[in-house]
Amino acid sequence: MIARSQWTIENRHHFVRDTTFAEDASKVRTGHGPGNMATLRSFAINQLRAAGHANISAGLREMSCEPFRRPRDLLDLT
Repeated sequence: MIARSQWTIENRHHFVRDTTFAEDASKVRTGHGPGNMATLRSFAINQLRAAGHANISAGLREMSCEPFRRPRDLLDLT
């Protein structure tokens, strides 16, 4: 049962970071950069899911349509 829950985490979180954000191809490799970028990617995924986006790629595309308004609305920064 524990192994099954681990794969759920892998599929929901790490797979999204790898495919949507191309995390494996990232050139950030020194210091705290990789950890900081992973934290920012996770934050973005969690905020989009909290807003009801099941498809993270579609949520990112929607946010990029109006890059100065929609992300603020998502984070409730009016």
